[in-house]
Amino acid sequence: MLNQLFAIKPVDANAFANSGLKRVLGARQLFLLGIGAIIGAGIFVMTGTAAANYAGPGVMLSFVMAGLACAFAGLCYAEFAAMMPVSGSAYSYTYSTMGEIVAWFIGWNLVLEYLFAASTVAVGWSGYLNSFLSTFGMAFPDALSQAPYTFVAETKSFVSTGATLNLPAVLIVAAISALCYRGITQSAWVNALIVFIKVTVIVLFLGFAFQFINPENWNACAAVAKSSGLLSAELAGKLVAACATDPSAIALIPPTVETAGHAQYGMDGVIRGAAVVFFAYIGFDAVSTAAGEAKNPQRDMPIGILGSLVFCTILYIAMAATMTGLLPFTELGTSKPIATAMQAYPQLEWLKHIVEIGAIAGLSSVILVMLMGQPRIFYAMAQDGLLPKAFEKVHPQYGTPYVGTIIVGIFAAIMAGFLPLSFLGDLVSMGTLLAFATVSAGVLILRYTRPELDRPFRVWGVWLVVPIAVISCLYLFIQPFADHWQVMTGWTVLGFLIYFFYGFRNSKLRKA
Repeated sequence: MLNQLFAIKPVDANAFANSGLKRVLGARQLFLLGIGAIIGAGIFVMTGTAAANYAGPGVMLSFVMAGLACAFAGLCYAEFAAMMPVSGSAYSYTYSTMGEIVAWFIGWNLVLEYLFAASTVAVGWSGYLNSFLSTFGMAFPDALSQAPYTFVAETKSFVSTGATLNLPAVLIVAAISALCYRGITQSAWVNALIVFIKVTVIVLFLGFAFQFINPENWNACAAVAKSSGLLSAELAGKLVAACATDPSAIALIPPTVETAGHAQYGMDGVIRGAAVVFFAYIGFDAVSTAAGEAKNPQRDMPIGILGSLVFCTILYIAMAATMTGLLPFTELGTSKPIATAMQAYPQLEWLKHIVEIGAIAGLSSVILVMLMGQPRIFYAMAQDGLLPKAFEKVHPQYGTPYVGTIIVGIFAAIMAGFLPLSFLGDLVSMGTLLAFATVSAGVLILRYTRPELDRPFRVWGVWLVVPIAVISCLYLFIQPFADHWQVMTGWTVLGFLIYFFYGFRNSKLRKA
């Protein structure tokens, strides 16, 4: 039985020629898909959360750390995507290197990555939409624009907020699911348009907000002292004085109601912040899920994956520096941190509205790419017999895995409507980091077991790159796992129950 659990799916380049999906995407569209997924919640939402709760102004370093981990993993993804142009992403790569049960485990964690990511970003989208509508006195009431529950990390429990449903988040998931149902060509065209809008908005923000940066806000202690209500005047004065000789004095901040459990703004906070903002980098993984619809995947997939990763990392660091320079980082922990930062400057009021429009559009493209990716992973798993055949069905007219699209849309809408942003974001990071670590290890394994395979793109210095990618991803995984290990354990147990009761019995590879 052990041999059956770890059965490896043969790597046959000819098997990837006809996936049943339409191959209509070129290098430019794949590059834009990556940008569409990467530039979104990371810039418009998670930057503020990581800065306020963990890293302080060190969130810039958090992005560098997360970006380096992603760069090494991205090289490994590029090698696999060019060699195996299929829609299953990390699931398919793992099936051909480590065996069926490991592939199932990664595929199940990809649900955390894509399905939960779509829900997370929808919550951020709701925050920016409500901020924009409030300008015209048309904002949704709190009861219909917030999650009914919030997650308290210290007690590891959910607490009622008194709200009923995050209605805007539900509506945007439903609308984009309908677009994904309609077709990949239409989805890619809409994504390209949105990418143009949000990159333009980000450049405008960086250009006009730069003149209002206060370098004092990059001093963690001074920034905390400026935040009204966080510390007493006496303690704030002592803290600023201590920082003059010892910057690590930020660790002296006592836990308060607002920052309970998060008084770790030193290097520990930077590392924890890197795990939070890692959520922002899942876009290049989403590019690999479209490999089955790429015209020339051997050439175009590495361009789409690595190109979008480098481009977006530069923008992330610039945005993190600007946001934490505009406002003390302790005030950025909202679902709309960029809008919050600009509220302090009446001169930027006009730009605030433009940024809100850009954020609404930008977050929409992230939801779009996530809701495109998850049904295609289910499609690949169903083709292998590990999921019901319904997930394998392709629409005869639109050429999309329409059953999976509908099911994913329903579940994403439910989670977006009822669960809080911080809880969803941590789960997404955990699923992503495990997938990245496994794919990276798979490159080294396949180099050893199948050295004769044609590799249109090869990782340079594989014996150095792969260990660094695996270790860095697993190290960042430990950070959110400490807070949510019960949820992660329960999710894993549920996944293996489904596998042993259905997937193992129906596996096409095992039957063959």
